[in-house]
Amino acid sequence: MSKPVLSACIRRVAYLLLAVGLSTTHAGAHAKEEAWPAKPIRIVVAFAPGGLIDIIARTFQPRLSEILGQPVVIENRPAAGGTVAEGAVARSEPDGYTLLMTADGVPANPHLYKGLSYDMFRDLQPISQLVRIPLVMLVNPSVPVNSVKELVAYAAAAPGKYSYASPGAGTSNHLFFEVFKDMTQMDMVHAPYKGGSPAMTDLVGGHVQALLISATLAVPQAQGGKVRALAVTSPKRMDSLPDVPTFAEAGYPEFNPHQWAGLFAPAGTPSAIVARVHEAFTKALEAPEVRTRLKELSAEPFMTSPEEFAKNLRKDYDMLGALIESKGITR
Repeated sequence: MSKPVLSACIRRVAYLLLAVGLSTTHAGAHAKEEAWPAKPIRIVVAFAPGGLIDIIARTFQPRLSEILGQPVVIENRPAAGGTVAEGAVARSEPDGYTLLMTADGVPANPHLYKGLSYDMFRDLQPISQLVRIPLVMLVNPSVPVNSVKELVAYAAAAPGKYSYASPGAGTSNHLFFEVFKDMTQMDMVHAPYKGGSPAMTDLVGGHVQALLISATLAVPQAQGGKVRALAVTSPKRMDSLPDVPTFAEAGYPEFNPHQWAGLFAPAGTPSAIVARVHEAFTKALEAPEVRTRLKELSAEPFMTSPEEFAKNLRKDYDMLGALIESKGITR
């Protein structure tokens, strides 16, 4: 056999081997996706047991196990505003067996915590927002106001005299109150606490005058008369607070932030698995017991596509970053 013919034969054999290898690799990856889930799925919750995000995760847990046919395990990894859990998931194998459930602080964290070991856009795959929770503007009953506009005027009459509480510096409650201050030129002093419960306790006790907090915490206190609710950020009035106007009704239609719980996977998770996780959570939200529990928490089902979620995260990242820098907010 001549050398040219022999070389051509060798090339053909090499091409065939490469094609077989690629086909086998593709088939193996496809089979892996088809087999998912073949073992328990771990949801890393970025906050402590008993907190709102933890309760939401455990509300989904039983129904998800039924839908997926595998145990769903909740692992709480609280600390540093959720960045510990975010980093752990970002470093996990992108196989669909490790997911992250966290809150709306994600897009603010890179601006508040310098030197993070991960990049939220590079290392985490957004799957969906799951629920959103409106915020409620509250005041202590001793504050002589009955509307948001009266609160703005009351604070303007004594600049820097009155305080508003938050669950901590850099939390969404703090940042959104600062947004509202900029909108209205309202001058109130920030009083950071270590969590929403102690902030609420001091509002009830009259140590601070105002608080912008999730409806989950606000509704029981407002219904019990321990605080006065002035407005809610939801698009329409809440069934649990029917006499409390929306911010739009109160004259501030552009102020409509919500807190939310969202779901992520490690970057590189196959799109087919991401789609199946999204589908499982969507189905879980159809369960009456899930919807009933979420309503008790004042949480509204709010599923988004991965693409829409990623777009919203980028928007919030830019907006909150500019606010944090302009205010010099640190944690």
